[in-house]
Amino acid sequence: MSQLTRFILIPASAGALLGLIIILLDSGNSDDRPGYAHAVALAAPAVVNITAATVRPSNPICNLKNMRPFCRGIGQREQTALGSGVIVRADGYVLTNAHVVEDANVISVMFANSQQVPGHVVGIDSHTDLAIVKVDAEGLPVIRYDANHKPRVGDVALAIGNPFGLGHSVSQGIISALSRPQITDSPYDDFFQTDATINPGNSGGALIDHKGSLLGINTSVFRESNGGNAGIGFAIPAPVAMEIMEEIITHGRVVRGWLGVSLSTVRLTDNVNGMRVDRVVRGGPAHQAGIRSGDVVVSVNQLPMDNFENAANAIARAKPGTELKMEVLRERQRFHATAVAGELPPMPKL
Repeated sequence: MSQLTRFILIPASAGALLGLIIILLDSGNSDDRPGYAHAVALAAPAVVNITAATVRPSNPICNLKNMRPFCRGIGQREQTALGSGVIVRADGYVLTNAHVVEDANVISVMFANSQQVPGHVVGIDSHTDLAIVKVDAEGLPVIRYDANHKPRVGDVALAIGNPFGLGHSVSQGIISALSRPQITDSPYDDFFQTDATINPGNSGGALIDHKGSLLGINTSVFRESNGGNAGIGFAIPAPVAMEIMEEIITHGRVVRGWLGVSLSTVRLTDNVNGMRVDRVVRGGPAHQAGIRSGDVVVSVNQLPMDNFENAANAIARAKPGTELKMEVLRERQRFHATAVAGELPPMPKL
């Protein structure tokens, strides 16, 4: 064999054969198609469809306890709400929206494999529109969640849910904004905004990232004056949802501190804000501490009260019975007052 054959052709042939083997192996184990099918495949099994039915007597007077014995045999009417949910624990705990299951007395949960089982409400937090439903099951697929992941505006967002009762559907968008407070009447709003399509039935479903991890719980859309969908959706951030979930599973409800005041932001100097007391609940913690309407709260437990969200959350995180030490301005005079936190009453129904 010539020197040319030995030193050029043989190594080249061996290299070509090795390359062919690598190509064949790689082609059998990868899929180079663009998209987010892998993320959906990871997350979708943990997203469920929820049917919540409210059964009431057809005659409203039969809802009165004393009238029930006289209403036997009278017909009933049923109202049904469709929504979605996210499995957060393998032993049957499902996170959803409060407005999906509130007041329902018959709840049915359908898994991604079409298996349908009954469920019951463990607890509801109307202030964040979150609820926990329990089903009698074990070994369920659980949504992925990375507590260390910090979403950014512009990140891909995929909404998975049950729009219009059609079954599992996926829509794609991005995170349009990270903090949208005061979307509802609750002082604890802190929504993600997304342009991923959210329709009736998506409520309580998952908003996931490109890796299939939970970003938030889809909850509502911005409606135009004519009732149309403007293409702006909102989701409760996953860290908030997970914290509320633990509270509900542990205590059956969320316990928040309460001061008994209505607050609004006021500018004190060019760089400093405070919270003006607009109303004081008679007999509440602030009233008992000597706080009056018109006072300006500068800090609570040395935390600056420079915006409404900070103030609401600082008070809410105080356990009932603990002291709230306040720095207060009244007619340009600064003083200190101490209130004993109460427990926030349930959010009134509209």
